[in-house]
Amino acid sequence: MKLWGGRFTKPTNELVDAYTSSIGFDQKLAEYDIQGSLAHVAMLGKCGIIEQHEAETIADGLKQVLNKIQEGEATLTQADEDIHMNVERLLIEHIGPVGGKLHTGRSRNDQVALDMRLYLREAIVDIVGLLGAVQTALTEQAKQHLDTILPGYTHLQRAQPVLFGHHLMAYAYMLQRDVERLQDSWKRVNKMPLGAGALAGTTFPIDRHFVAGQLHFDGITENSLDSVSDRDFVVEFLSAASLISMHLSRLSEELVQWSSAEFNFIELDDAFSTGSSMMPQKKNPDVAELVRGKSGRVFGHLMGMLTTLKGLPLAYNKDMQEDKEGMFDTVETLKGALGLFAPMIETMSVKQDNMYRAVRNDFSNATDLADYLVAKGMAFRESHAVVGQTVLYSIEQGKYLLDLGLEELQQFSSLIEEDIYEALAPETVVAARNIPGGTAKARVQDQVDNIEALLETNRKWTEEQAAKLEG
Repeated sequence: MKLWGGRFTKPTNELVDAYTSSIGFDQKLAEYDIQGSLAHVAMLGKCGIIEQHEAETIADGLKQVLNKIQEGEATLTQADEDIHMNVERLLIEHIGPVGGKLHTGRSRNDQVALDMRLYLREAIVDIVGLLGAVQTALTEQAKQHLDTILPGYTHLQRAQPVLFGHHLMAYAYMLQRDVERLQDSWKRVNKMPLGAGALAGTTFPIDRHFVAGQLHFDGITENSLDSVSDRDFVVEFLSAASLISMHLSRLSEELVQWSSAEFNFIELDDAFSTGSSMMPQKKNPDVAELVRGKSGRVFGHLMGMLTTLKGLPLAYNKDMQEDKEGMFDTVETLKGALGLFAPMIETMSVKQDNMYRAVRNDFSNATDLADYLVAKGMAFRESHAVVGQTVLYSIEQGKYLLDLGLEELQQFSSLIEEDIYEALAPETVVAARNIPGGTAKARVQDQVDNIEALLETNRKWTEEQAAKLEG
């Protein structure tokens, strides 16, 4: 008989059991479910809703059930539908009918909302820490390449030279925004919904703030209907996760390009590459490619969750059972990608000479020739046209700007003098971008210093939240 079966006259169809059961995936919530139940039963005893000795017996039983689950000694059944009812059955089997008092003053509706918040806030702390490891790897590589110049691109066409450290720091700042989004979402995740009951609260004189304190929440949810039907915090996490995946995918794409023979700017360590079953010469950037590919499944989970929620009336609906698998998979997908990315970046070899050769053999210093003429008194629009003609002439001659003799350059403008060669050197071009956020070495060092300070702040936040959860 189901724990809720008193109103029914026949057992559930086996196909219905199989279709509606969630134990196949929500067993991942076992530890959090028991954590919430321990706080709940402590409150029931404190408030005199059940006898104190009963509360203590239930608490001891819950701890033993958790131990059995962790040791693989407990049998979780499809017939009990979900982790909540499986735990309650195991508890009653272990301590007898008194275990049936655990569910006093709560519903599975507010119970699952609690479990998911407990799970997700722990996942957020873990992911923030993993993001910090990738940021650190990017920053350390950037510090080693404050003099390494490579082409910067727009439209995948060479545009202007930049420091490789500058390029890497762009991703460090992307990930910093990701960290800040997750930290901000924590404020909405860390609200305690238990006490909302099925949808309208409970008649028992419960103490929701006590439970919130026991579980280290910052406060309680304020409306019982919203408490059990809200999955905004899941959508918000999936949205932040999608942005993280998108950023990792962009960086992965660059690693794939840079490691190709056509670019030949970097080489990924053998430990983070794979070979071909047919072509013995191949060294494939499969880790980066798979991170790029897995972004699609993360985006899909976000769209799936939004679609599930968009037509639901208040309060809880069985549709909301679909909130878990996508969230669990997203957490595991992100953890896997971030865990690999940090060491992959740390061990990446940078081919500085190839990068510099690419900068030397292109027209990415053309803008600086235009700026040079402007500094000599020519209007920028006129200098733009003059340089365009100079580039066209160079292409026809099979040369680059620094290959042209002074007389060749002066046929386009008499303002050009011998100092043009220093002005167009890649080192000069990079150093000239000496504004906040620019690619000059001193400015990239500023970016590194700023990120390192932010990393320390992020680390302290992670430690503080982890300490709360452990406490």
